[in-house]
Amino acid sequence: MTPHATWLGRRRTARRHGRPRRVAMLSVHTSPLHQPGTGDAGGMNVYIVELASQLAAAGTQVEVFTRATAGGLPDTVELAPGVLVRHVDAGPYEGLAKEELPAQLCAFTHGVMQAWAGHRPGHYDLVHSHYWLSGHVGWLAAERWGVPLVHAMHTMAKVKNAALAEGDTPEPPARVIGETQIVRAADRLIANTAEEADQLVRHYDAAPGDTAVIHPGVNLERFRPFPVGTPANGDARAAARARLGLPQSAFIPLFAGRIQPLKAPDVLLRAVRVLLDADPARRERLLVPVVGGPSGSGLAKPEELQKLAARLGIADLVHFHPPVGQERLADWYRAADVLVMPSHSESFGLVAIEAQACGTPVVAAAVGGLPVAVRDDSSGFLVDGHNPADYATALARLLDNPDLAARMGAAAAHHARGFGWDTAARHTADLYSEVIAARHGHLRSIHV
Repeated sequence: MTPHATWLGRRRTARRHGRPRRVAMLSVHTSPLHQPGTGDAGGMNVYIVELASQLAAAGTQVEVFTRATAGGLPDTVELAPGVLVRHVDAGPYEGLAKEELPAQLCAFTHGVMQAWAGHRPGHYDLVHSHYWLSGHVGWLAAERWGVPLVHAMHTMAKVKNAALAEGDTPEPPARVIGETQIVRAADRLIANTAEEADQLVRHYDAAPGDTAVIHPGVNLERFRPFPVGTPANGDARAAARARLGLPQSAFIPLFAGRIQPLKAPDVLLRAVRVLLDADPARRERLLVPVVGGPSGSGLAKPEELQKLAARLGIADLVHFHPPVGQERLADWYRAADVLVMPSHSESFGLVAIEAQACGTPVVAAAVGGLPVAVRDDSSGFLVDGHNPADYATALARLLDNPDLAARMGAAAAHHARGFGWDTAARHTADLYSEVIAARHGHLRSIHV
């Protein structure tokens, strides 16, 4: 049987169980085809790719609409069997900041409607929008097509503004207004954690019954202690370091992600300085990779972190690496002794789950979804606040106690196994079915 025939069989099975045949996903400002860690691409890109792929594998076709950011892109790209990415022309291809995108939403909506006009009525059963910009397009599309709207915020302006890093730019009032409108318009909201669901109720007056908590997942085939095809009884860390050209004896605290004040990579660098002040001999062992590129307000000063490393006297220890693909990123996680996430705000923290799935403990800020992603004192340490000395204390416990680090690494891998994308997709598909059934029941009651 061909892969296409297999997918069609799954789709027929899904229809028999009341699942949507086809979902329109909207991701205006960042494409699932973009490399995470560059520009505005990050955890949301991974979320859309993995969720759409799992939904399609279960029989629901997904079409992802995203803004074209370069000339000459094909109108459509097959991301996976049953997953189609549609490029929409809306504004200049390059040089358009995320803050300028609201002015292009009309053009983007026009492109979505043009694609829909080429199909028979009922082509899409549901709209699933990601981030507030997409939510406004989804609101209009869902009303025009007469289908439900499911929306995932991913981040919220009021939450981000309440936890701004020094030098970061607050989200504008227009975004707050836009998010409030989407909360009222959506049939259902998806929150990554119970805390995020509570924030939707508290800050945006969301109806508690309209919010579903669905944890994001991790690709457990890609992110695992040992790469596929390698023996599980070897030294995964040593092998990963050999592949990356890293010293075997170093203690490596890793930062992986977008370089911007929100993610607080500066806290890691300052914590390293504290470690050295406490014991200068540690310099011989420390190596601090920073894997990622400038993003958001970090684009205004793209070399600020390098300058900070120089001012702290640790430029020889901090090595900067550009964003890498998922397979290579998994090796960085395996090579590290610990992943450090001192973020000021995280709706969940996919990077933390990915690292733990590779058997690497995490030291993270106790913010947003990170207390769900990291099991404190088991798979890592959660730190209240952003005092570098507190992060240095947590890192010193792992640096000075290899047995503790090994136990935490094993616990991290076990903890991450509870976050497979298949589970997240199943819960999302169930929510789709519930929303569609509720919409059909409402329409029947109107016509009785």
